[in-house]
Amino acid sequence: MSRMARILRGAGWRDITARAFAAVPLNYAVTGALTMLIARLLPGGAQQASIGATIFSFAIFAAIAMMAFAVRSAARLWAGLIATGTIAAFADWCLIAWGGRL
Repeated sequence: MSRMARILRGAGWRDITARAFAAVPLNYAVTGALTMLIARLLPGGAQQASIGATIFSFAIFAAIAMMAFAVRSAARLWAGLIATGTIAAFADWCLIAWGGRL
């Protein structure tokens, strides 16, 4: 049996499905948390920071989507994305609680 046939059977489909879910829905959540954090940390007015963070979010989303299919392990991908999203969301919450810019 060829290598491609083995990949397309069994574990290959689970790996591709895990990467696809990491590349789209999980990526959307992580990018949203990072965009909020960047918008709060950028200097300038709230409108300028919001626009700058939103423009930067397109690059973040694309980079994470490409990374989802480039890493060796889907488990490490999920762990890294969940950790990044959790840290960014916690930092967002702290900045709001401490009177950060909305």
